[in-house]
Amino acid sequence: MLGADYIRVLYVDLTKEKVSVEERKDLFHLLGGTGVAAKLLEENMHPELPALHEDQPIVFAIGPLSTIFPVATKTVATFISPLTGEYGESHAGGRSAMAIRNAGYDAIVITGKARRPTYLSISDHSVDFKDARGLWGLGVDEVGRIIREREGIPGKRSIMRIGVSGENLVSFAGVNVDTYRHFGRLGLGAVFGSKQLKAIAITGETDIPVSNFKDYYTTFRWLYKKVVETDLMAKYHEIGTPINIKVLNAINSLPTKNLQQSTFEYADAISGETFAEQTLVRKVSCVGCPIGCIHVGQFRRLFDKGYEYESLAVSYDHELIYALGSLLGTTSASEVLELIDEVEETGLDAMSTGVVLAWATEALQKGLISVDQTIVPLKFGNTDSYKKAIHYLAEKTNDFYSTLGMGLAKATEVYGGKDFALVYGGNEMAGYHTGYAFTLGQTVGARHSHLCNAGYQYDQSAKELNDEEIVDYLIKEEKERCMLTSLVICLFARKVYDRETVLRALNSIGIPFTNDDLTKTAEETFFTRLRIKQKLGYSLENERFPKRAFETPTRWGKMDEERMNKLLKMYVQRLQSEYENYSSN
Repeated sequence: MLGADYIRVLYVDLTKEKVSVEERKDLFHLLGGTGVAAKLLEENMHPELPALHEDQPIVFAIGPLSTIFPVATKTVATFISPLTGEYGESHAGGRSAMAIRNAGYDAIVITGKARRPTYLSISDHSVDFKDARGLWGLGVDEVGRIIREREGIPGKRSIMRIGVSGENLVSFAGVNVDTYRHFGRLGLGAVFGSKQLKAIAITGETDIPVSNFKDYYTTFRWLYKKVVETDLMAKYHEIGTPINIKVLNAINSLPTKNLQQSTFEYADAISGETFAEQTLVRKVSCVGCPIGCIHVGQFRRLFDKGYEYESLAVSYDHELIYALGSLLGTTSASEVLELIDEVEETGLDAMSTGVVLAWATEALQKGLISVDQTIVPLKFGNTDSYKKAIHYLAEKTNDFYSTLGMGLAKATEVYGGKDFALVYGGNEMAGYHTGYAFTLGQTVGARHSHLCNAGYQYDQSAKELNDEEIVDYLIKEEKERCMLTSLVICLFARKVYDRETVLRALNSIGIPFTNDDLTKTAEETFFTRLRIKQKLGYSLENERFPKRAFETPTRWGKMDEERMNKLLKMYVQRLQSEYENYSSN
């Protein structure tokens, strides 16, 4: 808690409709965010139970810098992933961190299962269990609107909610946060649905004490200028992450048509530049961020005959354009926005949705499945069919879509097609086919995400590939990101928040950390996540890479599978050695 030496944790039991608060001094050294959320997950999880059992927890945590310093904007959620069956972690911005802080908490732990569809209303003076039966079955936009009107809460609030995919326990359903942000990947929406938890509304008016305001203000101004008056974050405001589309396409690294290609003939038509010129209507920021990296595009949709159109606005970024664009062969920016809108309304994770539909398209072409199962004729570039398939997936319309909704790793056990299934560590592929470091990095990362360790960054910047260097880079980078996400700093600002900057910010608000303290926090968080995975039965030694990854060229040409397996073995040996050293100290 800012101005104190403890982490203030709110515990919510949905089954008993009871709450309690603890002030945890033993968690303070972990700072917040990923460190605290991982530790609370480890304390409250039940490794012997399924991911969607009502006794499994949901944990949210913010950090000491949240919303009081520029770009420290995220909330971390941890849970047992229904997609992978192991460690789940997701980050979201919007107003979530501000709302949790203003409600007077550093972390929230939710357990149990509500006896009826419920939404939580959390403030600085109460926690109320509200009837959500009238919201069950509604899309995320409508749920947000109704809760805003019903609660009458001011702008200093955050509303997290799920769509029908979460209610139907689709294993990669996400949680929408304040319209344009999400807890995506790994299925937090399904965990909400399993608890009959439709939404959480959070608000508060708690004062944020700063003991030495002069020092804090001086540091804030210095940091603010570093963010807005240098080039460190300029690209995120201008075109944003979609600038990657042309870049990756030029170096044979843009996954296209289920990775049958690594370049896309329509890359220019769905590039960040095209989105900016043809669809962009505004840029939005999370609370506490001056950058405005959330790019919102607009498209027209016909809703009735006689040229009756409506204009809809949705946010877009590189991962969404990749998954619902190049990977599905979508040929225009407006069509990509249409698919994003369908995914948003149903509450699915966009990346996993694009990957499973791309696989299903190729599986249909190869005769592994039939149109009777897909209901619509899935074909690369056929937006109308994909729009319908998204709803079939969210609603689990038949056995095929129910199986597909369990994730691609599960679907290939039933239907085959594993060789061209883009799955790394049980999680669907992110939007980079850059080479060895990305392929290894997404597989070995704590949450099987490209964001764990940024292997794609190594592939793109290295002048030559060195196996030892790749392993060293991935471990070192993941540890450092554990520290940043414990604070909780948006990873777009990782170049802004070097160690010197982090220490200055912490010291200015009365947290006298040293560089060694940051290293210890990073190490403990890194190995806590590893320990959780081990308790849940996960082992890297069992991992295999998709065959398709070795058939399609990367920036470095076609990868060698034998070398990739050697890299994995090297990583495992290095990790075991470091874990033994850590455990013995």
